[in-house]
Amino acid sequence: MHVIDLQAACTEILGKKASKILLAFDEVTIECQPEHYLDIMTTLRDHEDLHFESIVDLCGVDYSTYKNEKWQGKRFAAVSQLVSVKHNQRVRVRVWAQDDDLPLVPSVVNIYNSADWYEREAFDMYGIIFNEHPDLRRILTDYGFVGHPFRKDFPVSGYVEMRYDETEKRVIYQPVTIEPREITPRVVREENYGG
Repeated sequence: MHVIDLQAACTEILGKKASKILLAFDEVTIECQPEHYLDIMTTLRDHEDLHFESIVDLCGVDYSTYKNEKWQGKRFAAVSQLVSVKHNQRVRVRVWAQDDDLPLVPSVVNIYNSADWYEREAFDMYGIIFNEHPDLRRILTDYGFVGHPFRKDFPVSGYVEMRYDETEKRVIYQPVTIEPREITPRVVREENYGG
């Protein structure tokens, strides 16, 4: 199936459940609202003409300054990459969180069990909450970590640092003490190079 045929098949099969079905750079992207997300993901997996049996990636995205411009629209989305081995096709699914202050989308772990750690990473890094996830907790940062480091409004140096204190014999948290510095690149001069 050619990518244009895939776009047409998705349009026909998913109907009005999909907000948009885009074709750009020979890639099909399906956009949807959270209330249709689980139905779309199930249809993409189970429909014989689509048969996207595997999820190969799921990530969070913060669109607040997309393309270095102020974004008009919802701020957070979860983006999945699905593969059909049977049809040798890929498709992207983008579900928009409706509330920028509390980004919430349904979990697809019951549809694609390998989405488990992907969703935990999107929760940890972006603060996207995956409703009905069986074990939604941080996966990359420490349990006491404050904030979500991939959000575009997260400070570059963070809030606190963690270190082992030899006198207290335990891990302690303290305000960040990193001073911003300017890095000057080393210049290699041809006349002295290698000699």
